[in-house]
Amino acid sequence: MDLVHPDTLLETFGTIGLLLVVFAESGLLIGFFLPGDSLLFTAGVFAAKGDLTLPIVLVGVFVAAVLGDQVGYAFGHKVGPALFRRPDSRFFKQEHVERAQRYFEEHGPKTIVLARFVPIVRTFAPIVAGVGTMRYRTFLVYNVAGGLLWGVGVTMLGFVLGEAIDIDRYLLPVIALIVAASFVPVVLEVRRARKKRARPG
Repeated sequence: MDLVHPDTLLETFGTIGLLLVVFAESGLLIGFFLPGDSLLFTAGVFAAKGDLTLPIVLVGVFVAAVLGDQVGYAFGHKVGPALFRRPDSRFFKQEHVERAQRYFEEHGPKTIVLARFVPIVRTFAPIVAGVGTMRYRTFLVYNVAGGLLWGVGVTMLGFVLGEAIDIDRYLLPVIALIVAASFVPVVLEVRRARKKRARPG
């Protein structure tokens, strides 16, 4: 589990490890447990300290995020409705697919952008889109926009704060705050679903 920690992962695998994680979390079923938001922020901090090269990180993260979602969309398009009948396993939970589907029902195509900032939904949204919910051209536009806002935006936040404050002192609290904030939409969605089930009729 130490290798999944953002600091350890970047110190061990550098930019290549960063890009592989972003790609996996964006479009592979096994990527939902990876530290996307906190890893991007930490990569920005590392770049501010000179341990990573910012332009390479920004371009690489953007490309990896977009390609990851493209792979997820292609996978969803291939497996189709069978995805919703797939049994639960260690790396797959039917509730994750259903959660992503609810986001589509509520937010439409912009789910692809919003999902970038929501753990678990980030991994399954492009797959559900590929099942047939969204046209490829529409998906591509929102995918590029989401990859830019999430990948570049969160990384630049880490870079700016890394230059502005003594980040070594505040890195862990800031990462904890980012992780907690990223789970707020998930908690709200669970509460909303429970209230809906509790209503008579």
